[in-house]
Amino acid sequence: MTSLDMDVDAALAEAHIPSLLMALVHLTGDLSLLTPERRPEVATTISEEKVLPAEEQAEIRRLAHEKLTAWIDGGRPPVPDIGMDGLERMIRYLIGDDVDGSYIPFLEEEIGVRDFRKPDWSSPTLRAAAGAMHVVIIGAGMSGLLAAIRLQQAGIAFTILEKNPEIGGTWYENTYPGCRVDSDNQLYSYSFEPNPLWPQHFSTRDKLLAYFQRIVEKYDLRRHIRFDAMVEEARYDEAAQRWTVRYCDDRGSLQVISGDALFSAVGQLNTPRYPDIPGLECFAGPAFHSARWRHDVDLKGKKVAVIGTGASAFQFVPEIQPQAGRVDVYQRNPPWLMPTPHYHEDVSPAQQWLLAQMPFYANWYRFWLYWRTVDGMYAGVKADPDYEGGPEAIGALNAQMRAVLEQWIRQHAGDDPKLEGKVIPDYPVGGKRGLRDNGAWIRALRQDNVNVITDRIREIRPNGLVTEGGHFRPADVLIYGTGFRASEFLSSYRIYGRGGIELQQKWQGNARAYLGTVVPDFPNMFIFYGPNTNLVVNGSIILFAECSVGYAIDCLKLAALEKAAVIEVRQDVYDDYNRRVDEANAMMAWGAPQVSSWYKNDQGRVSQNWPFPTVDFWEATRAAKPEDFFCEPRVTPDRAA
Repeated sequence: MTSLDMDVDAALAEAHIPSLLMALVHLTGDLSLLTPERRPEVATTISEEKVLPAEEQAEIRRLAHEKLTAWIDGGRPPVPDIGMDGLERMIRYLIGDDVDGSYIPFLEEEIGVRDFRKPDWSSPTLRAAAGAMHVVIIGAGMSGLLAAIRLQQAGIAFTILEKNPEIGGTWYENTYPGCRVDSDNQLYSYSFEPNPLWPQHFSTRDKLLAYFQRIVEKYDLRRHIRFDAMVEEARYDEAAQRWTVRYCDDRGSLQVISGDALFSAVGQLNTPRYPDIPGLECFAGPAFHSARWRHDVDLKGKKVAVIGTGASAFQFVPEIQPQAGRVDVYQRNPPWLMPTPHYHEDVSPAQQWLLAQMPFYANWYRFWLYWRTVDGMYAGVKADPDYEGGPEAIGALNAQMRAVLEQWIRQHAGDDPKLEGKVIPDYPVGGKRGLRDNGAWIRALRQDNVNVITDRIREIRPNGLVTEGGHFRPADVLIYGTGFRASEFLSSYRIYGRGGIELQQKWQGNARAYLGTVVPDFPNMFIFYGPNTNLVVNGSIILFAECSVGYAIDCLKLAALEKAAVIEVRQDVYDDYNRRVDEANAMMAWGAPQVSSWYKNDQGRVSQNWPFPTVDFWEATRAAKPEDFFCEPRVTPDRAA
């Protein structure tokens, strides 16, 4: 799309004004445009954004039209360098002068003007180390592809083992109707690979998969991937100081590959979890998990039983409701619904044009979206130990959030008697995963052919389900929307570290990792989307992936500078870190004793979530600290990768 394809005024008419103002300053270098009258007020994800007076909006659009058309007509010359001082002034203008200074470099990267995570291995010592290194990556999803790009930038050889016949991870495997991302796509993309042409604000699975496929082609990663490679075992060889990985190829033959380091990028949400209900195996009709959707099953006119009301069911139930004869939704706990009126809306051609054509507009829009979630809700899901308002909230601010979300839900539920008492959670906001909502969920539940059943299931019979109350409901098709075995980290293959210790044996059902990435006794092994790196309210998982991958490569860099072959986190560092994480998680909504969710493992520990501000993880993973690790010199001659 070029400037001739879109009228500038039409594009500016749909601009997000705070982002447009900041892009205008960036385009012109004129900081005097940042007047007190134009200063925006950042809203949270559950509060409304303050709108500038119409005259101020009109003036910003007029100036933008003048400067943008002049820049285009002038041949799109380089924009002025605003400088780091100017950038900091812009950030503070947008989000408040009193913002903690530790946020500034973090936000500079989030805007996209700096890439702190791009590895620099340009010195002779590091170039030589990179040239002698080979890394095995397990998984070609979002994190695995990111790791491959960063290794490539460092000059380190790598091989990716992918169990599926195509890349994409969760976006390849999940094909259920309505599957889409629940982070705005301006955030759910690599910071260094923005996509101004996302068709929707929250794009569907096929568009997300296409994005990652384009990334693979751009960086020529496909030639490094071995598809249909099901990893069975990874074992650390102490004598050779290398990892050996065994996997089955597409012919069922056992293969072996070795590397100096192991990057595990298998994710958390890929092994379906099925409920423990008597009679599970005896159902006579089609029965499948949402992550293994049966597209050959025609639901038209069928009696469909859906077990679970988590994120997947929330997306597919409104899609199947119009065609099914009846949909029985078996619910244990209702989800909190996060008001997102544009959840299914397209990004207009005018908006796409502005994102693609106006310098820095996409950067500032991404920044705005991100900042709303960084501090917008975090304080509200942190417990106040002095709060005495009851178990449905953990503090006064959390109670205020509850009131706002309750109002949203009641607005859509109306006075429908069949939903009374069934759609408002009894646990604190943030205790479980909140779901983006534009009203589609409750509209589906209100339809005549949908029933929400809160009585527990006693047993499954060949032709239906029986609840604890003894009521039998016939079913033709059974769909499990029961999530994944998320707490069973890295359980899809066996991993053996020093002394032959097996990772699951070390964890004893309680997965932990330092910064979610490294574990004692497992040298040169790095985990992505590992324990306690999940986000509930404050950021994008891609940000955490970029931090984790950058940290892993910096660990290898530290080892190379120390002339070491092996780097391993200290046990005391690991223990102290996890103690602090556990203490902090106990003070969050998801750690409250009255809350049960997949965030907690079978031992009751929150093994999923990061309990601190996002900037803390960003800062902690910027560089590997020598005092956190043991570095072991090479004890065997240098080897080719």
